[in-house]
Amino acid sequence: MTHPLVNQLRFTRSEWLRGLEGVSEDDATRHFGPMNCISWTVGHLAWQEHSYWVKHAQNKVLFPELDRVYAYRAPMSTPSLAESLDLWRKATRAADPYLDGLTTEALQSDLLRKGKSVGQSVGSAMLRMIYHYWYHIGEIQAIRQMLGQTDLPEYVGDIEVLAPYRPE
Repeated sequence: MTHPLVNQLRFTRSEWLRGLEGVSEDDATRHFGPMNCISWTVGHLAWQEHSYWVKHAQNKVLFPELDRVYAYRAPMSTPSLAESLDLWRKATRAADPYLDGLTTEALQSDLLRKGKSVGQSVGSAMLRMIYHYWYHIGEIQAIRQMLGQTDLPEYVGDIEVLAPYRPE
């Protein structure tokens, strides 16, 4: 059975995608001042998924462009939304087999990079990722409001059905 924390990450991913519904390529590439555009933010979360669950946890580098274009503090850019979403889907698919195997014990172990601790447990890294998604969900909804979009998704969605509290 999938660990409850992994279920919360997957629910968060689904809310993330729900928040992107209806965003056009043109709207996704709009910048407001120093803010990153929506399409970059999509790639940025692909970068984090790939970094934590593929690169560090599985010692694989499948998408090196994520480090160049979407890493924390990477230069501002305006990638295609379609390309960013494609990378996000590929990164999360590559992460999922690892996530499916996580246990409470594994979540309490150190997340490693090249065999050395990155200074946080796998579980803390997962919490950081979940909170990071929610941060950017709010940011994207703010950008969409600045674009004049209305009838945006309300958060949090149907958590009681899709990801209710479940003890370990």
